[in-house]
Amino acid sequence: MITEKQIEEALEKIFRELSFKEEPQGLYDPLKYMMSIGGKRVRPRLCLLAYSIFKDRMSDEIYAPAAALEVFHSFTLIHDDIMDKADVRRGVPTVYRKWDENTAILSGDVMSIESYKLIAKAPVASLPAVLNLFSATAAQVCEGQQYDMDFEDLEQVPMEDYMMMIGLKTAVLIACAAKMGAIVAGAGEKECDLLYKYGYDLGLAFQIADDWLDTFGDPKVFGKAIGGDILNNKKSWLLTHALSKGAMSSAPEGCTRADLLKAMDMPVGTEAQNQAKIARVKGIYEALGVGEDAKAEIVRLHGQALGYVSQLGLSSEHQAMLQDYANSLVGRTK
Repeated sequence: MITEKQIEEALEKIFRELSFKEEPQGLYDPLKYMMSIGGKRVRPRLCLLAYSIFKDRMSDEIYAPAAALEVFHSFTLIHDDIMDKADVRRGVPTVYRKWDENTAILSGDVMSIESYKLIAKAPVASLPAVLNLFSATAAQVCEGQQYDMDFEDLEQVPMEDYMMMIGLKTAVLIACAAKMGAIVAGAGEKECDLLYKYGYDLGLAFQIADDWLDTFGDPKVFGKAIGGDILNNKKSWLLTHALSKGAMSSAPEGCTRADLLKAMDMPVGTEAQNQAKIARVKGIYEALGVGEDAKAEIVRLHGQALGYVSQLGLSSEHQAMLQDYANSLVGRTK
């Protein structure tokens, strides 16, 4: 049986040995910078975990596909930061702030290409399925980002549409990671599909947790400034839910939908203006109980994900590993 320690060692090996071209430096240095600032390697870790369920020992056949997931994810972050005008990522300047916007766009493009070069190293027997899954997922992530941008122009987005958007933008890549590991390991179609569903629901919970942290989290833990979604009027789970609750007759005085829309129109720019808007919107969220509602939804999705695990017929050890992974993914909101 492959242990969690062996998975951790494999992750370290993958990213220690991952390399890019040296020249031109203006193109490849941002890639190296983006990979060097790390992160929890959520997607490659799940890929290796899913692989380990069906294999007795770790093999380098899974290393390149697992790395591809992180490289592709990092590409999306480079471009997301440009679109979101984000200054900080994981506690350090974003690529477009450290270099410039044009460099970030081009480096992000080549990072996407690098992810496909890694996917191409998947075992021949599983390459068609892996490539089809990865390509479909890559397109879905872009579709999700477009929906996210489209929503910026709308006063309010139905929760159903919001969940569809984060399903595409965030959940499908985590689901892809789980299924990819299983495919490379030679698992059956049923097992692959159940692991995909497990990853998808965890991905939804992970994004809602991210939304919660943007308002209620600790910036030292979160890795970026708190309140960015509020300042940008981003259609987060919190805002979507608050606008819905604020429209109810039971909404507290000063915390109605109209009050929230007025708060969203508050000026930003100076530090004082930014903090005033964050405080006002956060106050409405707290009065409406939006933060606690978000936590409840995270718990629900977490439980639903583990329900798919129970259908896999795994050993208690493997079930525990998948449960531990799920806990680590959403435990940031506790």
